[in-house]
Amino acid sequence: MAARILAVANQKGGVGKTTTSLSLGGALARRNKRVLVLDLDPHACATLHARVYPEAVTISLYDLFAAPEAEWPALWPQIILPQAISGMDIAPGSIRLNDLEDIMRTRACKGTILARALRKVRDDYDFIVLDCPPHMCLMLVNALLACDLLIIPIQTDFLALHGLRLLFDSLHTLNKVLPSPIRYRAVATMFDRRAKACLHVLDLLKKKMDDAIFETVIGLDTRFREASALGCTIFDIDPKSRGACAYDSMAEEVLKLW
Repeated sequence: MAARILAVANQKGGVGKTTTSLSLGGALARRNKRVLVLDLDPHACATLHARVYPEAVTISLYDLFAAPEAEWPALWPQIILPQAISGMDIAPGSIRLNDLEDIMRTRACKGTILARALRKVRDDYDFIVLDCPPHMCLMLVNALLACDLLIIPIQTDFLALHGLRLLFDSLHTLNKVLPSPIRYRAVATMFDRRAKACLHVLDLLKKKMDDAIFETVIGLDTRFREASALGCTIFDIDPKSRGACAYDSMAEEVLKLW
């Protein structure tokens, strides 16, 4: 079976997007699923988290997008870094992804490049996780058009609700021209049960999202920062920690969707 493609996106930074991409991917990898993470963010946070530094990246996803389709099969093996972090393969990002908007201005079918390129590697994996940039751009459009499921991490904070509205506006625009609407599901992140504001936002999200929100709630856990500092996932730090158990539960929910 071809890989399920999960796009992790929100048009607001600091909501746990990269943490969700790597932690969810790590939870799936622990279930012996073959996982590939694509770092589509020009800030390359997932790449850096895996201790892959810009000076060491000679070829990245930028080169895939910039290349003609005939070159994609040869490029993928050069781009993908096997077992880069916690049993997952990673296709590194680059600051050069910012340049694609101008370079590809006149290119035909530029919004479906990723969907078409992933066909070359989709049979090699069970899940492909797309760590998306926090703003509407060519990379995000490509991710939305390529994914089987859009996962929206939402920090349990009132300001994060604004980013959710922006993303829904973008989805509404894309869905007008698509044969079927983009499937999505939100996940509440950075939840602090001691804070009344967090409880209130979580209640609002559940009412507003109805069935389109994971039952799993991702709470605060200092081990996420420890994992980032050590270049691994929270499962390598403490697989029984609160954060690890939460993403483990979320992985179970994801697996039940298909």
